[in-house]
Amino acid sequence: MKKNAVVSFKGQKDIRATINLTGSKSESNRALVIAAISKGVVKVDNLSDAADTVTLNRILAEISTPTTEPRRIVDVGHAGTAMRFLTAYLSTIPQQFLLTGSARMQERPIGILVDALKTLGANISYGKNEGFPPLLINGGLNNVRAEVSIKGNVSSQYLSALLIIAPKLLAGLSLNIEGGLTSRPYVEMTLALLAEAGISHTWKGDNIYIGPQQYQAATLTVEPDWSAASYWYSIAALVDKATIELPNLKEKSLQGDSRIQEIMNKLGVSTQRTADGISLSTNQTEPQTQEILNLKDCPDLAQTIIVCAAAKGLNLSFTGLETLKIKETNRILALQQELAKIGVLLNEDNEVYTLDCEGLNFPEKVCFATYDDHRMAMAFAPLSLLIREVEIEDFQVVEKSYPDFWKHLQKAGFTVEEID
Repeated sequence: MKKNAVVSFKGQKDIRATINLTGSKSESNRALVIAAISKGVVKVDNLSDAADTVTLNRILAEISTPTTEPRRIVDVGHAGTAMRFLTAYLSTIPQQFLLTGSARMQERPIGILVDALKTLGANISYGKNEGFPPLLINGGLNNVRAEVSIKGNVSSQYLSALLIIAPKLLAGLSLNIEGGLTSRPYVEMTLALLAEAGISHTWKGDNIYIGPQQYQAATLTVEPDWSAASYWYSIAALVDKATIELPNLKEKSLQGDSRIQEIMNKLGVSTQRTADGISLSTNQTEPQTQEILNLKDCPDLAQTIIVCAAAKGLNLSFTGLETLKIKETNRILALQQELAKIGVLLNEDNEVYTLDCEGLNFPEKVCFATYDDHRMAMAFAPLSLLIREVEIEDFQVVEKSYPDFWKHLQKAGFTVEEID
């Protein structure tokens, strides 16, 4: 049953807190599939406790146990990364699978990845609608062709799914990226994790090549989640003063969302290195409103940054948001509808999105919808610093990526009250 929560902040706008973030969902999910395909040669430490990672971990454990069923049913629920990675991984296992998910998951396209796998020799068909889950997978991919071309400007997870299985393919994989590359840091993350597990690659121009090779014994230690850190940057940007410690975040991170440091510096938040992580503090930087922010490499930061900028009354412009329309919800439409509740418009002009904050106002109470999207809940919750009461619909949706979000808000001085 979905429940709502009222979030408020009644203290002085001077936040001092130390927040221990969960492990990165992106790193965890990649590391889990690498560990599975290595058959235990690779171990994983500091896994995320995000619902998506818990789901993927459970599914991989179930798949590894013998069954007498002629076809395994694998249900990922809302876990989009799991759907993409498992589409590739299950293709390599000599069993039959029905890979399905929630109603929303069955509306999210996967045809580009399926076509690429079919080119390599995979046996995959659609259970309902062409190009969408559920998928009927007859595993045991034994590729005689190594080269495949795939669009890189739709979802980097398609590329990562293929790269993770590449070392186990008899002919290896020569991956040609067409149409530019969205979220390049996530592909680099995948290759870096593979390298930690002993897998070499070459990347020349638009081609990535991974030959058939064996995994080496390794332990992949997952860094805390920079996507989760972004909500604390937003909080620091909206208060008068903040000192927020975030332990164990690395200076040189595999995560593209670590770019939040650079972006939020322009919105009034400084990042300092500490002995064991980072510390956020407010600064007196005059916000930069003329620059167009390109979020192509870090689209998961978009909601946080856009909502924060809107709350500060900044008429910023953004590009690189094309993939937001096929996420957990149409994130562009969701942002437009919810920002309107505080009088802000998000206008689109030829893939450039611009905030119009002329009508910005903060009512006494606002109820924000989440659209089954964890990032909507966490992007709008910090507005409780400016609005007396913020009601978040289906507040438990944060379990997808940051289960302790509300508990951590309370630690920092927020009040979070569950309501019927």
